[in-house]
Amino acid sequence: MTDLTIKCFFDETTNTATYLVADSVEKQCVIIDSVLGFDMSSGATSTALADEIIDFVTAKKWQCLWILETHAHADHLTAAPYLQKKLAGKIAIGKHIVDVQKIFKPIFNFEVEFFTDGQQFDQLLHEGNLLELGRFTIRVLHTPGHTPACVSYLIDNNVFVGDTLFMPDYGTARCDFPGGDAETLYHSIQKIFSLPDNTCIFIGHDYKAEGRDNYVWQTSVAEQKLKNIHINSHVSAQEYVAFRNKRDLTLAMPKLILPSVQINIRAGHFPKAADNGLQYLTLPINAFK
Repeated sequence: MTDLTIKCFFDETTNTATYLVADSVEKQCVIIDSVLGFDMSSGATSTALADEIIDFVTAKKWQCLWILETHAHADHLTAAPYLQKKLAGKIAIGKHIVDVQKIFKPIFNFEVEFFTDGQQFDQLLHEGNLLELGRFTIRVLHTPGHTPACVSYLIDNNVFVGDTLFMPDYGTARCDFPGGDAETLYHSIQKIFSLPDNTCIFIGHDYKAEGRDNYVWQTSVAEQKLKNIHINSHVSAQEYVAFRNKRDLTLAMPKLILPSVQINIRAGHFPKAADNGLQYLTLPINAFK
């Protein structure tokens, strides 16, 4: 089947790839892993990248059916509510977001009224769920390890893997966030590797590996199995876990982890305004060392 359109909107500030996927014949689309700009020093938000997507969809006269998250990101804020307000569509994420909410609600001292049952999202997705996109079907794959709630989206011969895999010359995602697990990620990657070799893989981030001058975000199952510098067809689970755990000890926390997580587990919604009309985020001291 042809006429599946895939367009990447890349945010260099957070190195994030947002994908717009559409059945251009039926004029229906989905958005995967959107970005709301956030300046940590001022607390100011920006909808610049989201507005690019909105303008593109509007010009094409496409109907937005879904605003999908691969997980609750720790390196950027989602623009899902803003996109939904402008384009409609349901906000969806893997059902294990409830596990992430239970981990972080006490860390950020959320209000009692914040329920850790995922009700902030329009739909929670299970392994094997099928979502309609015009003449195409979106199949949900549960691919945890980076976080407990990570999912990938298989559309025709294309899989959108979020932070599970990076480009082969950059490797794989870290597993040291609360609820992450390297062995779990290993087995999730094997699920992706079990797809046909010619399956196109679209990654969630690119950081320009050493020696590479350009951003890239598309690879394939065959290329990953052959060339990934962290995990390939010849790396055992034991070898990968030892490597991943050792490497994660050397990594600094993402610059936007504190605002990102507490907003993203709310499905992108900001807390209610205080008595002075302003909204506030929490900055826990020594919670992440």
